[in-house]
Amino acid sequence: MYSFAILRKARLVVALISILISLPMTAFGRPSGGSEVDADHLSAPDAGVARGSARVLPSTASLGGKTYGEWVASFWQWALALPVDGHPFSECMRNFSAGQSGNVWYWSAPDGPVTCKEKIPAGKAILLTMRDVEASSLEEPPFYGATEAEQRRAAQWFADHIIDVFCLIDGVPVQKIANFRFVTRQFVFSAPTPWIFGAVGGSGTALADGYYVLVPPLPKGKHMIHYGGAFRFVAGELGPDPLEFRKDVVLELTVE
Repeated sequence: MYSFAILRKARLVVALISILISLPMTAFGRPSGGSEVDADHLSAPDAGVARGSARVLPSTASLGGKTYGEWVASFWQWALALPVDGHPFSECMRNFSAGQSGNVWYWSAPDGPVTCKEKIPAGKAILLTMRDVEASSLEEPPFYGATEAEQRRAAQWFADHIIDVFCLIDGVPVQKIANFRFVTRQFVFSAPTPWIFGAVGGSGTALADGYYVLVPPLPKGKHMIHYGGAFRFVAGELGPDPLEFRKDVVLELTVE
């Protein structure tokens, strides 16, 4: 994820704010062909994973009755409801268990470069956000969308500019990373006042697009997850000069 100021996104950089707010919705290009997957229940934790790839849930599988797209929407409902203080989009060193429940925990972090050290109970899968974006009915342009179609168009335009996505788990890369781009269906969320993307919260709708992996429960002990990616814009898209916003996160994880 990126870092937008409180009125905008909490994930690119503050320097983008004035440029982005000035852009009309018509600046966004045609949506990409990404869509939510329709998957069968996973019968083996690493079924369908490419040989030599880190052990993650295959992009076409489901976990706990939810597809990747449904888990991504659930992540955003969780994230957008969190208070601004201590929010994972802006702080790395925090209590990983805060606000978490069930057998899948959500992980996100600031752009970095940053190293985060956390603990997690054994038996918990992790929904890891590598580089992503959402658009909603509560935000300012260009992340505002009143309808599902408008939200999809805005989110996909930004996600189409994501490059160089990577994820290594204990030094082993996730292969075929392009398969792990997901576009959610529109979902409902509730945000506090203030919330991470605005001064006034409330009930809204949103749609997300980007790159995510579900990491099955890791063995007890120490693990390292290194991931990231970048938004890249050519000259003229968000101003006169080319722009690039990189994310690079190392999660040093102890499974207890």
